This record gives sequence, structure tokens and C-alpha cells, in this order.
Amino acid sequence: MVLMETPICNFGEKAIEFNLIGTDGKEWSLADCAGEKGTLIMFICNHCPYVKAIQTRLVDDVLKLMDAGINSVAIMSNDPDDYPEDSFENMQKVAAEYNYLFPYLFDESQEVAKAYGAICTPDFFGYNASLELQYRGRLDDSGMKTPSKTSKHDLLEAMIEVANTGNGPKHQIPSMGCSIKWKNSA
Repeated sequence: MVLMETPICNFGEKAIEFNLIGTDGKEWSLADCAGEKGTLIMFICNHCPYVKAIQTRLVDDVLKLMDAGINSVAIMSNDPDDYPEDSFENMQKVAAEYNYLFPYLFDESQEVAKAYGAICTPDFFGYNASLELQYRGRLDDSGMKTPSKTSKHDLLEAMIEVANTGNGPKHQIPSMGCSIKWKNSA
């Protein structure tokens, strides 16, 4: 496991189109996933302890974002040949177990992760209604620990701000997680 930290948000960068198969068997595009007031694109996986530690909180926050007009989509880009826990079948199991109400997509070629510049799991990209990047930070301030009643919900608060104003906060704290497991390019 290599711990990575996401780069600073490149405000205004446009979201990149994709067409990926979801755990529901449907092919999803960026347009299919976009929300009226914004879109959250999350690079996650099944095996990463950082993702496992936040899954319940993530699902809860995504539900709150849906109420604010923000749609979310999760993309899994790891190489399942080296990390079988990240296989498509296991993606389907995790989506069902945690009741994902958002598409969970398989980036088998890893081209989408590369195009976005995703580096770790979790890696969050929050876009406004015009699909301009406004947030690239952490979920919250508890990391892998159980959150306290006073925990700051960075992602939720930032994306609510995006829904209401079209702009994300200027101060953002990077997300941390395991590096994306790239395929050997031999």
C-alpha cells in the first residue's frame, strides 16, 4: 500500500467524457451521471482500507448531496488481475452490500483515471452545474477513524456550497488513500 495525497484543485477544469459499464450492467456516460446543480466523480475501489473506513459515511453524504441536486458516480480503476478484491463481481457485491444509490463503474482500461489525473482511492472530483471542477479534497476530518459529533464534513459542505453558488471553497484539504493500482505496461 502506497499512501498518496491528491493535488490541489484545478478550479474550472472541465469534466472529461467517459462511457463505462456499471455494476448494474448498464453503460454510463458523463451526461448520464451529471446532476442539475453539480456532479461528484469519485475514484474508489473495494480493497483499499481508506475506502473501507469511509464507505458508510460516503453513502450517507452522497444521499444528502442527492437532495441538494448533486449526482454522484464512483469509478473503480485498479487492476483486478493484481487485486482480485477489485474484480467486477466484487464491485457488484460491494455496491449491493453498501446500497450504492449511485453508479459504480469499471474503468477496465484505466484510461478514465489517467484522463482525470486520479492518483489514489478515494480521489474526489466535485463539479458545478457547468461541469467545472470546484472541489478536490477529503471526505471529512476523521480519515480512517470513527468520526466525532464535531467532525468536519469537508466534501459534503463543499458540494453543498457548489450546489448553492456554483463555486467551491478556496481552502481544501487533500484526500489521502492508496495509490491507484496501475496495470503493468509491458
